[in-house]
Amino acid sequence: MSAPSSTWSSNANSFAELLHQAAEVMRNSPLRDKCVVRLPRRGELLATGDIHDNTQHLNAVLRAARLDESPDHHVVLHELIHGERLVSGMDMSHRMLARVAQLVLAHPLQVHPILANHEIAQYRGQHISKGAGDNLELFDAGLEYVFGDDAQIAADAIGVLVRAMPLAILCDNGVMVSHSLPSSAMMKHFDARVFERELYDEDFDGPYGAAYLMTWGRGQTPEHLESLAREWGRSLFIAGHAHAPSGIDVRSPNMVILNSDHEQARAVVIDLAADAPTAQSLVDHAIAIQSYFDLDASNERPA
Repeated sequence: MSAPSSTWSSNANSFAELLHQAAEVMRNSPLRDKCVVRLPRRGELLATGDIHDNTQHLNAVLRAARLDESPDHHVVLHELIHGERLVSGMDMSHRMLARVAQLVLAHPLQVHPILANHEIAQYRGQHISKGAGDNLELFDAGLEYVFGDDAQIAADAIGVLVRAMPLAILCDNGVMVSHSLPSSAMMKHFDARVFERELYDEDFDGPYGAAYLMTWGRGQTPEHLESLAREWGRSLFIAGHAHAPSGIDVRSPNMVILNSDHEQARAVVIDLAADAPTAQSLVDHAIAIQSYFDLDASNERPA
């Protein structure tokens, strides 16, 4: 595989080449199993919440992940696009997708972008808003400004990249990382065996597509979480999607919500060789992403 051109920031064909190569790496990873990635019981996983085009936080997370230190260090990234930092009224977060595509190529067995509702909405042309305008329109305006008449080439490549992202990370120690979980009210419509197959086009569309329900779910009850844990053989769920003012929150008894995009942003480290921790222990040991801002690759993580 040839290295993608460095002109992706202004050339739609180069941008598309970069995203296509990253998509191919994700689809063909030896860790890939149908629509999920499975991580063995060795090494460690740095799990994040929503990024939403926060480049400073992404850089800090990468310093903390120490990917160059060991091939068994992993990082999960999701909800990459549709941030609040507009440029002349346009969303330029396609650049975040290109950055993460570069990371996938540089660390193909360690960097794991996963499906989230904002990426799916952009891919499928579903209008969505975080309260500051139509994210789909703002994002498309950014593509058109940068790539002009070739904007559709870039948009199509984004679809290819999103389509290649796994729906979840399943760790052999019982931890599962996904953007969210289907709500209890929608389980009658959800294909609970989706992890055993590839995703179909209709899985990305509402109201009943499996990827749609998986990434949009809210309000999971304790009884529902216990039921999912039994059915899927999981001990702990780590997700984003919901707002956590302190950067991390617990949904009793076995779900942790992370936010990685605002001032209180948090991430957690999972020892993949050990049994799954409890939700409360992750809260107790969560790390403030802002404490990574001045962390060099050679330094220890902040306590």
